[in-house]
Amino acid sequence: MPTMRFKNLHAAAFVLTLLGGLNGPTLAREAVVPSPVAVPASGVIGIEPAHLSPEFWVARAERPDAVVMDRATIAAQNAKLMQVDDSMHDLHQIPATLTRAQVKAWIEDLSQRPTKPLFDVDGNAIPTATLDGVVDALNLDAVPETQPTRYGLVVHRAPLRTFPTLLRVFSSRGDTDIDRFQENALFPGTPVVITHASRDGGWLFVVSPRYAAWIEKHHVAEGPQDVVLGYAERTPYRIVTGAKAETVYTRERPQVSELQLDMGVRVPLAAVPTNAPVNGQHPYTSWILELPVRRDDGTLGFAPALLQKNTDNTDDYLPLTQANLIRQAFKFLGERYGWGHDYNGRDCSGFVSEVYRSMGVELPRNTSDQSVSPALNRIPFSATDGREKRMAAVAALQVGDLIYIPGHVMMMIGRIDGVPYVIHDTNGGSYLGADGQLHSMHLNGVSVTPLTPLQFNTTQTYVDRITNIVRIRP
Repeated sequence: MPTMRFKNLHAAAFVLTLLGGLNGPTLAREAVVPSPVAVPASGVIGIEPAHLSPEFWVARAERPDAVVMDRATIAAQNAKLMQVDDSMHDLHQIPATLTRAQVKAWIEDLSQRPTKPLFDVDGNAIPTATLDGVVDALNLDAVPETQPTRYGLVVHRAPLRTFPTLLRVFSSRGDTDIDRFQENALFPGTPVVITHASRDGGWLFVVSPRYAAWIEKHHVAEGPQDVVLGYAERTPYRIVTGAKAETVYTRERPQVSELQLDMGVRVPLAAVPTNAPVNGQHPYTSWILELPVRRDDGTLGFAPALLQKNTDNTDDYLPLTQANLIRQAFKFLGERYGWGHDYNGRDCSGFVSEVYRSMGVELPRNTSDQSVSPALNRIPFSATDGREKRMAAVAALQVGDLIYIPGHVMMMIGRIDGVPYVIHDTNGGSYLGADGQLHSMHLNGVSVTPLTPLQFNTTQTYVDRITNIVRIRP
């Protein structure tokens, strides 16, 4: 594990696997040299146009509309996740007073000084003085011995960063997709505990239910504990079921105008008359949401906003069925890969999290945590497990199963002639060509691929590298 945490390598190792030819851990005793695969004109192996429709896969599912887990079972699993998974943070259980030791532990667990060379977007080496500055910005000497716990709501989609800076840094010249200071993103209405401020006061270190990192101060509105934590429990509400939705433009309320809401975001309805204008517009064609806003003094307020009724949203979480898993995943098909939710997109673990979240299922943020969570039903594999055991597990995969290799996760969607297919958010994807060489498909987005032909190097497949299979089942 490098000194810089990099989101527990939730996607970092996968980036390496897709570049090909790099030395990684050997996770199977024996490696099988696969036969070369046929490559269609698109360059994406095993894919025909029909495979890019969710209904193709729904039709192949044995019981597509059967409920896999009901709401009570999902609620119990979510509660267990909060109780037993150390990567999660139950904000209700955080004490009323924070100690210096706790706050520093949160920050230092993430914001460790880089030990390897980093480069800017133009390929220039990041100077030592610049790194000194971002470390100094942590302002650790100002953490008090004790402080009252403060709470806030995120007011619009915002990046979470390793350090309190928007400086983009990269591991090598020319590779400007993977910003090593990018951690995650938070969405409107996400509750956070505010623990510390950067030296310039422009950033806050916050603890959210699934992640702790730095966020720009203007993205957070501070409010009372009961109001902040109660926001997610308010009823009635709407669940965003599209990949992304936007509130209606409003000149009168710019803070909630064309505000992006990502899949699975839950927003309560505002208790306002439905027969009077809202933000200068009659609301009868829209849902009237109540969204958090940041007042001029930084405190929490609320404002009504309109969400068109013809957008993809529902009055409750979708039933957890194979058909819904497939259809929800395919709503992201073709979206560009975004490390740590960069590029206004998402990465592999964020992708599967948001698909499942639209059905009310909570998952840890990173692949390293998802794959080993004690709250989830998983099939683990060790370095001593051979290909035969992994192939037997692959043969038993069910729609919606999550397949983990180091740093990456894929979701099973079905089979064609016995070959398992997956949908995943990937920035690469390699196969063995007729020349015996490794070829990258440079997918760089949410993609459908067969599983078994995917290669880590010329002798080791993705199947050889499976570490865990997680089955979201009772």
